[in-house]
Amino acid sequence: MNSHLWRVSAMVTVIATPAICETAPKDVSFAEGAVEASLTGVPGDPANGVKVMTTNALGNCVACHQIGALPDVEFPGTIAPPLDGAGDRWSEAELRGIVANAKMTFEGTFMPAFYKVDGFVRPGDGFTGKAGTEPLAPILNAQQIEDVVAFLVTLKE
Repeated sequence: MNSHLWRVSAMVTVIATPAICETAPKDVSFAEGAVEASLTGVPGDPANGVKVMTTNALGNCVACHQIGALPDVEFPGTIAPPLDGAGDRWSEAELRGIVANAKMTFEGTFMPAFYKVDGFVRPGDGFTGKAGTEPLAPILNAQQIEDVVAFLVTLKE
Protein backbone atom coordinates (compact mmCIF):
# COMPACT_ATOMS: atom_id res chain seq x y z
CA MET A 1 0.00 0.00 0.00
CA ASN A 2 2.81 2.46 0.85
CA SER A 3 4.56 1.90 -2.48
CA HIS A 4 1.27 2.58 -4.31
CA LEU A 5 0.82 5.88 -2.44
CA TRP A 6 4.42 6.81 -3.17
CA ARG A 7 3.92 6.18 -6.92
CA VAL A 8 0.71 8.23 -6.98
CA SER A 9 2.43 11.04 -5.07
CA ALA A 10 5.38 11.00 -7.47
CA MET A 11 3.04 11.10 -10.49
CA VAL A 12 1.13 14.07 -9.07
CA THR A 13 4.40 15.89 -8.40
CA VAL A 14 5.60 15.33 -11.97
CA ILE A 15 2.28 16.44 -13.45
CA ALA A 16 2.03 19.52 -11.20
CA THR A 17 5.62 20.66 -11.74
CA PRO A 18 5.93 22.98 -14.74
CA ALA A 19 8.61 22.02 -17.22
CA ILE A 20 11.31 24.60 -17.73
CA CYS A 21 11.88 24.94 -21.43
CA GLU A 22 15.09 26.92 -21.75
CA THR A 23 16.01 28.47 -25.09
CA ALA A 24 19.67 27.88 -25.93
CA PRO A 25 21.72 30.97 -26.83
CA LYS A 26 22.04 29.86 -30.48
CA ASP A 27 18.25 29.40 -30.71
CA VAL A 28 17.24 32.88 -29.54
CA SER A 29 15.10 34.60 -32.15
CA PHE A 30 15.66 38.36 -32.45
CA ALA A 31 13.10 40.54 -34.28
CA GLU A 32 14.56 44.03 -34.74
CA GLY A 33 16.60 43.46 -31.58
CA ALA A 34 13.66 42.28 -29.47
CA VAL A 35 13.19 38.77 -28.10
CA GLU A 36 9.44 38.19 -27.71
CA ALA A 37 9.51 34.76 -26.04
CA SER A 38 10.77 34.17 -22.54
CA LEU A 39 14.07 32.29 -22.54
CA THR A 40 12.83 29.97 -19.77
CA GLY A 41 9.04 30.06 -19.68
CA VAL A 42 9.39 31.00 -16.02
CA PRO A 43 8.70 34.56 -14.82
CA GLY A 44 11.77 36.51 -13.82
CA ASP A 45 12.41 37.50 -10.21
CA PRO A 46 13.19 41.24 -9.87
CA ALA A 47 15.09 40.70 -6.58
CA ASN A 48 17.37 38.15 -8.26
CA GLY A 49 17.71 40.61 -11.15
CA VAL A 50 19.10 43.22 -8.75
CA LYS A 51 21.57 40.63 -7.45
CA VAL A 52 22.74 39.82 -10.99
CA MET A 53 23.04 43.50 -11.88
CA THR A 54 25.06 44.39 -8.77
CA THR A 55 27.33 41.34 -8.45
CA ASN A 56 30.79 41.61 -9.99
CA ALA A 57 30.96 37.93 -10.95
CA LEU A 58 27.57 38.06 -12.70
CA GLY A 59 26.16 40.89 -14.83
CA ASN A 60 27.68 43.80 -12.91
CA CYS A 61 25.51 46.24 -14.89
CA VAL A 62 26.16 48.95 -12.28
CA ALA A 63 29.81 49.10 -13.33
CA CYS A 64 28.64 51.05 -16.40
CA HIS A 65 25.05 52.17 -15.61
CA GLN A 66 23.57 54.32 -12.86
CA ILE A 67 20.24 53.18 -11.41
CA GLY A 68 18.40 55.61 -9.15
CA ALA A 69 16.38 52.77 -7.62
CA LEU A 70 19.64 51.31 -6.26
CA PRO A 71 21.10 54.25 -4.30
CA ASP A 72 23.36 52.08 -2.13
CA VAL A 73 25.54 50.91 -5.04
CA GLU A 74 29.10 52.04 -4.44
CA PHE A 75 30.82 53.65 -7.42
CA PRO A 76 28.05 53.35 -10.03
CA GLY A 77 29.26 53.64 -13.58
CA THR A 78 28.81 56.67 -15.76
CA ILE A 79 30.00 55.39 -19.14
CA ALA A 80 26.60 54.02 -20.22
CA PRO A 81 23.13 55.58 -20.08
CA PRO A 82 21.30 55.60 -16.74
CA LEU A 83 18.71 52.82 -16.52
CA ASP A 84 16.09 54.94 -14.76
CA GLY A 85 12.89 54.76 -16.81
CA ALA A 86 14.05 51.70 -18.80
CA GLY A 87 10.63 50.09 -18.23
CA ASP A 88 8.99 53.09 -19.94
CA ARG A 89 11.48 53.38 -22.82
CA TRP A 90 11.52 49.73 -23.89
CA SER A 91 9.09 46.82 -23.88
CA GLU A 92 9.85 43.60 -22.02
CA ALA A 93 10.78 41.94 -25.34
CA GLU A 94 13.12 44.81 -26.24
CA LEU A 95 14.76 44.70 -22.81
CA ARG A 96 15.23 40.92 -23.13
CA GLY A 97 16.93 41.45 -26.49
CA ILE A 98 19.16 44.22 -25.16
CA VAL A 99 20.30 42.18 -22.16
CA ALA A 100 20.80 39.01 -24.23
CA ASN A 101 22.78 40.78 -26.97
CA ALA A 102 22.66 44.57 -27.13
CA LYS A 103 24.49 44.58 -30.47
CA MET A 104 21.28 43.33 -32.09
CA THR A 105 19.66 46.67 -31.12
CA PHE A 106 22.56 49.10 -30.83
CA GLU A 107 25.19 48.53 -33.48
CA GLY A 108 28.67 49.30 -32.19
CA THR A 109 27.73 49.27 -28.49
CA PHE A 110 30.41 48.19 -26.05
CA MET A 111 27.82 46.45 -23.86
CA PRO A 112 28.66 42.75 -23.65
CA ALA A 113 26.37 40.13 -25.10
CA PHE A 114 25.29 38.35 -21.93
CA TYR A 115 23.61 35.39 -23.68
CA LYS A 116 25.92 34.52 -26.55
CA VAL A 117 28.25 31.55 -27.00
CA ASP A 118 30.03 32.04 -30.33
CA GLY A 119 31.01 34.54 -33.00
CA PHE A 120 33.17 36.66 -30.71
CA VAL A 121 35.89 38.91 -32.11
CA ARG A 122 38.51 37.66 -29.67
CA PRO A 123 37.41 36.26 -26.34
CA GLY A 124 40.21 35.67 -23.90
CA ASP A 125 40.73 32.30 -22.24
CA GLY A 126 41.28 33.33 -18.63
CA PHE A 127 44.71 34.85 -18.21
CA THR A 128 46.50 32.78 -20.85
CA GLY A 129 46.42 35.50 -23.49
CA LYS A 130 45.05 32.98 -25.97
CA ALA A 131 41.64 33.10 -27.59
CA GLY A 132 39.02 30.94 -25.95
CA THR A 133 37.66 27.88 -27.70
CA GLU A 134 34.11 28.29 -28.91
CA PRO A 135 31.43 27.67 -27.97
CA LEU A 136 31.96 29.55 -24.73
CA ALA A 137 29.50 29.57 -21.86
CA PRO A 138 27.22 32.62 -21.84
CA ILE A 139 27.98 35.26 -19.22
CA LEU A 140 24.47 34.87 -17.77
CA ASN A 141 22.14 31.89 -17.94
CA ALA A 142 18.62 32.16 -19.34
CA GLN A 143 16.93 32.59 -15.95
CA GLN A 144 19.36 35.33 -14.95
CA ILE A 145 18.45 37.18 -18.17
CA GLU A 146 14.75 36.85 -17.26
CA ASP A 147 15.47 38.07 -13.71
CA VAL A 148 17.31 41.17 -14.96
CA VAL A 149 14.48 41.92 -17.39
CA ALA A 150 11.93 41.51 -14.57
CA PHE A 151 13.76 44.20 -12.60
CA LEU A 152 14.29 46.51 -15.58
CA VAL A 153 10.58 46.60 -16.44
CA THR A 154 9.93 47.99 -12.93
CA LEU A 155 12.11 51.04 -13.61
CA LYS A 156 9.50 53.67 -14.51
CA GLU A 157 9.90 57.45 -14.74
